[in-house]
Order: sequence, then C-alpha cells, then structure tokens
Amino acid sequence: MRNFVKWSFVLVFSLIVVGCSGAYVFTSAYNPPIEETAIVNAKSSKNDVKLVQQKLKNWGYYKGSVDGIYGPKTISAVKYFQRRNGLVADGIVGNKTLSAMGISSSKLSGGSSSSTSKYSSSDVKLLARLIYAEARGEPYQGQVAVGAVVLNRVKSSSFPNTISGVIYQPYAFTCVNDGQINLSPNQTALSAAKDAMNGWDPTYGCLYYYNPKVATSSWIYSRKTVVTIGDHVFAL
Repeated sequence: MRNFVKWSFVLVFSLIVVGCSGAYVFTSAYNPPIEETAIVNAKSSKNDVKLVQQKLKNWGYYKGSVDGIYGPKTISAVKYFQRRNGLVADGIVGNKTLSAMGISSSKLSGGSSSSTSKYSSSDVKLLARLIYAEARGEPYQGQVAVGAVVLNRVKSSSFPNTISGVIYQPYAFTCVNDGQINLSPNQTALSAAKDAMNGWDPTYGCLYYYNPKVATSSWIYSRKTVVTIGDHVFAL
C-alpha cells in the first residue's frame, strides 16, 4: 500500500511538473502577430508619409497637418486605423496596412527622389490648372482623383501619351472649352497634382469621371462605376 501511495505521489508530481513545463514552453514560444516590415516610417520621403496622412485625414483617423512627418500623431492615427480594420495595431505601415488603405507599395517613392521629378514644372502646373478648373469645389481626395484620371489616360494606349495631349484632346474636358483651364491654380490644386504624380490614385485606374447632376452624355453612364468621391463619379 505504501509503495502504491508513494508511486501515485511521484506520478502526480511528475504530471504537474510536465504540465507546468509545457505551459511555460507554450507561453515562451508564443509570439503575438506583428505587421510586416515597415515600408512607410520616419525615414521615408515626405511625399510617402503625406500620402498616408492624407488617406487617414480623409477618413477621419488623423487630425494633424499633412506635413510629411511620421511623428506621434501619425503613429497614433495609424494604430487607430489598424484597430478599426482588424489589423495589428502597432503603428507600423507595412504591406497589410498599405493594402487596407488602398495604396500600392510599388507607387511609393521608397525614400528616393519624388516621382514628380519625371514631369516638367509646366506639366505640374498644367495638371494643377486642370484640377483647379474641374474640381476646385471637391474634397482634396476628389481633386487628386481628377489628376489621377489624366495620368491614367497618359498611360492608356487609347489616349495621347502626354499630359498636355490628354488635357487638350478635343472635347475631353469642359474647362478647356469654356476657358477655365487658364485660371491660376491655388496651392491645394498644386498639391493634388503632385500627389497624383507621386502615385496616389483614389480612382483605382479610372479613365473617366463625371458629375451626374450636370452630365448630359448618355454614353458616360454606360461606363463601369468604380468609386464616387464628392460630386464626381469615377468610371472605367
């Protein structure tokens, strides 16, 4: 009987030790999920950080200035966005967070010189004039979107391959016909033009946009709607 009790005690003690060890190993081996390597951070170009800040600001996550500084306010806004979108709230902008924001990492400058460098100053100003004339009453994202449509046309084989060619294509834009293209753009339009040139495309590749309140062409309604921003519908 004594041997039975003795061995029972040893067995129970061994199980407890093993169980505790297992629990310890499990706890030690467990690492909480983390975001991927940061793509946009404090060392990124200001244009990349501004792109993230503007997205967050448009959606109400960020209340600070769109200044290109990846500081505490921006990190806090990123965490807020991540929590609301089921991501790990670590304040790190990696591939998952960029994807949730609708930003392609291939369109970021990656800390190198701004991609506006491939455009001339006259291109920047002309696109800004188009944006100002066509969308000056629209939200900032909508102004960038109008610029993106022009750049998407430049890339398309169905349109001229220069910014001026696209903008001055006959009957392409109302502002060219009524002369508003000659108005001087404000700083907002210039910033929107640069953001579009740096790869921000809120339209996801759209080639057309229209205001359904004033559009008279029945053909434009046949195009596939992708997104509506402000008063403009953007379509393929």
